[in-house]
Amino acid sequence: MNGYMRIHPESPQPRLIARAVEVLVDRGVIVYPTDSCYALACRIGDREAQDRLQRIRSQDRHRFMTLVCRDLSDIGTYAKVSNQAYRLVKSLTPGPYTFLLPATREVPRRLQQSRRKTIGLRVPDNPIANELLTQLGEPVLSTSLILPGENMPLTDPQEIYERLQFMVDLVIDGGAGGYEMTTVIDLMSSEAVLVRQGKGKVSLS
Repeated sequence: MNGYMRIHPESPQPRLIARAVEVLVDRGVIVYPTDSCYALACRIGDREAQDRLQRIRSQDRHRFMTLVCRDLSDIGTYAKVSNQAYRLVKSLTPGPYTFLLPATREVPRRLQQSRRKTIGLRVPDNPIANELLTQLGEPVLSTSLILPGENMPLTDPQEIYERLQFMVDLVIDGGAGGYEMTTVIDLMSSEAVLVRQGKGKVSLS
């Protein structure tokens, strides 16, 4: 199938990952697996691809977007992180957690939650996602694959392709996806706040 690629979930083939990276570089929108559920992604600087991503999700432009990073070395570039917040982030990554942090000047305004100037950041624990980010050499702009009017993420890669083949440029089949989204933790102030309990377990008390 055009726009559909099956990649080994534990030992991703580098040549296939390279093809997926080419799609992103060519201003494409992809579907890829993470350690929580399947997600949509595009490059950070591609406004047209971002618009497509948001239309698929019917997202408000003012809702914060998530940058998915390969490791903690990327986080300081895009977010202001206190020592206390960094310790918590480090203890929970890689994993199914999204952290809401103050955005730095490196983050375009259109990627920030407008009122609070917030950016969501996460480092997934998934071999395909990790290899994709490593070969791309930069974070991706990402959002969970939940279609308008639905409450649960799509989990079957073939169903995802059938429903989105004319809306995205590539669906990566990394096996059955999960139903749970990430746990979201707000680190905008000195006290960490649990915004959404998802797959990642955490105690902030």
